[in-house]
Amino acid sequence: MTAELRIACAGWSLSAAVAADFPVEGSHLQRYAAVLNAVEINSSFYRPHRPATYARWRDSVPEDFCFAVKIPRSISHERRLRDADDLLAPFLAEAMELRHKLGCLLLQLPPSLRFDAGVAATFFSQLRERTSVPVACEPRHASWFAEAAAELMRRHAVACVRADPPPVRDAVPDGYDGIVYLRLHGAPDIYRSRYDDVFLDTLAARIGQYAAHARQVWCVFDNTAEGHAVPNALTLMRLLERRRVHDAS
Repeated sequence: MTAELRIACAGWSLSAAVAADFPVEGSHLQRYAAVLNAVEINSSFYRPHRPATYARWRDSVPEDFCFAVKIPRSISHERRLRDADDLLAPFLAEAMELRHKLGCLLLQLPPSLRFDAGVAATFFSQLRERTSVPVACEPRHASWFAEAAAELMRRHAVACVRADPPPVRDAVPDGYDGIVYLRLHGAPDIYRSRYDDVFLDTLAARIGQYAAHARQVWCVFDNTAEGHAVPNALTLMRLLERRRVHDAS
């Protein structure tokens, strides 16, 4: 694999069921970051965090650890990407306290938000004027899976999230291919279902294919409601290591 590979969960909560896989000492984040190399911060979607909070998180993790930070719902769902520069500026000022450990920004769009080329182009331009940090967009309306949207995302170096379950049946995510961002929400019960070993083995093979071409591959488990995200992430890590050893032999 030639890509930078990030296996992560949506949050760093550790249940008693996985305690043996992590160090005993330290905060939940410190213990989590001793084993996994990335995490997705979803709380930023709902509320701002002080720059000092981001700085504390930054200093709690190893040098090679990365955070993905979700863009606030005030931008994606309330303003619906329109006239959002005044909200984007303070959010980025806060998140940039992660410095080199800010690995990606995640933009999740509401299912009702249709692709509007003018609105999207203005928003992505404003975003790119302020940061070169990798960006992944998770659209959930069918209009975003057409070539016009894909071309716009490619132009602004915005990856299209590959989600499970897919938000639109038979839709093929397309956009900037330098980054692959997988979000696994749990299926059939979103946020609750665990992924079995057969699914994860197939996923490991797919990641190997993505990693041969992309610069970064993120795989984020968001099936957190019943504590399946961390065990699934650990299993995937083991499967990927097994494949790496096999390919090297």
